[in-house]
Amino acid sequence: MKKILIIGATSAIAHACARNWAGEKAAFFLVGRNTEKLAQAADDLRARGAVSVDVHALDMNDFDAHGAMLDACYRTLTHIDVALIAHGTLPDQQQCEQSADHALKEFSSNGLSVIAVLTDLANRMEKDRHGTIAVISSVAGERGRPTNYLYGSAKAAVTAFCEGLRARMFKVGVHVLTIKPGFVDTPMTQGLPLPGPLVASAEKVAAIICKAVERKSDSVYAPHFWALIMLAIRNVPTVLFKRLNL
Repeated sequence: MKKILIIGATSAIAHACARNWAGEKAAFFLVGRNTEKLAQAADDLRARGAVSVDVHALDMNDFDAHGAMLDACYRTLTHIDVALIAHGTLPDQQQCEQSADHALKEFSSNGLSVIAVLTDLANRMEKDRHGTIAVISSVAGERGRPTNYLYGSAKAAVTAFCEGLRARMFKVGVHVLTIKPGFVDTPMTQGLPLPGPLVASAEKVAAIICKAVERKSDSVYAPHFWALIMLAIRNVPTVLFKRLNL
């Protein structure tokens, strides 16, 4: 029986992953901000076969509360087989450009809060010498595009942090997976002018994540064709890139 911690458990991708694992009779500890949505997610997972589901309400920007949340998780699960870190926001780039306070808040939500909880979580899992930490970053972290460079810079920090963490944790038997989704059809992206052929469902991305966890992949694009797209974007010369409105 897998024992699974999911932070950001009410997000569409995280819940789609949890549904897959519920069918394997997993036990869950779900963390999110919205208590009503957490309760709904828990009921859904129980109906799909989860052995147990416990919930914990927390805004991940409350760094001082991370330790108490992880204490509660370990009391409930005793150990962690899979930890999925999936919380975050999709900021308004123009608001971030106009307000340093707003920019820093969004950078904290998407970058600093992830780094903070990973630091505490990794130290605990290092003692067990067991488990997988799967972290949702983004293709946006691979280059600072003018339309979303605040979000992209936060995700770039997460991706780089996970690369170093992976090398550290490998030596103690804990695996770290970095997940880089492209455009995903979720409530967070509703209303955005996204290119239809490149938009994937949360369920498709979740299937890729679950397979990558099983295979102990180091990094995965979701869907996989984003590897080619980002290869092209990374190789656009700066003299041309700065003239584009990507």
